[in-house]
Amino acid sequence: MSVPADAMDALGRVLDGIGRTAVAVSGGVDSLTLATVAHRRLGDRVEMFHAVSPAVPPEATRRVETMAAAERWRLQVIDAGEFGDAQYRANPLNRCFYCKTNLYAAIAPRTTAQIVAGTNLDDLGEYRPGLQAAKAHGVRHPFVEAGLDKPAVRSLARSLDLGDIAELPASPCLASRVETGIGIDPRMLALIHRTEQTVQQALAPRTVRCRVRAGGVVIELDDARLAALAEADRDAIRTDIARLFRDGGYDYQVNFAPYRVGSAFLHRLTPG
Repeated sequence: MSVPADAMDALGRVLDGIGRTAVAVSGGVDSLTLATVAHRRLGDRVEMFHAVSPAVPPEATRRVETMAAAERWRLQVIDAGEFGDAQYRANPLNRCFYCKTNLYAAIAPRTTAQIVAGTNLDDLGEYRPGLQAAKAHGVRHPFVEAGLDKPAVRSLARSLDLGDIAELPASPCLASRVETGIGIDPRMLALIHRTEQTVQQALAPRTVRCRVRAGGVVIELDDARLAALAEADRDAIRTDIARLFRDGGYDYQVNFAPYRVGSAFLHRLTPG
């Protein structure tokens, strides 16, 4: 039996056991794949929830709405209200806990179904305080229960003929670009998004992240694209992005660095 067939069988058994399901759909490959499998298997026993906010890239929302129309999902687009939470806006190390707490608290009154999320096995090896919020709200993780990691999820997406969805790069929320301790501000998130779009259009890198740090803006690129970037191009992009932020009210220096996962977090380990 092929890997997608094995994965589908395992995931199907989990979903059958859950029954009525409410899927939190962010717009990434994990949640879109989970939503597709759940709907095709369980039909009208499944509903989808997508939260919009300044931290969610508009293209993620468009992706969810396009999929919902094509697959005929029951979709509710909601405001999770995290920007009304001072603890979230303060951007502590566990900011994701407050983000997910607001998300699940916004979904829960709108459904009596079991809330599920697209967490996969690989996510359990990373620092993800949002999982604590999920536990507190009784959220289940069908991919984890079915023993599926990220490659298995992508394989599933391909077998479902989801096209480009299967190859979507990881793209956490825009707030993840802001260094821990720097307050989350919608204006700054809009500038971060514009910066990433500008660099993507100019350089077509495999990966780009615009990080806001205490020392300024850092544009992270995949190693190959960064190594191939001519100094004149670096200077031109630095000038354009510095002007963009300055016009938005932020006077930052702009530098380049290699892309590193989660590099906006300051995580100081203390003896325990």
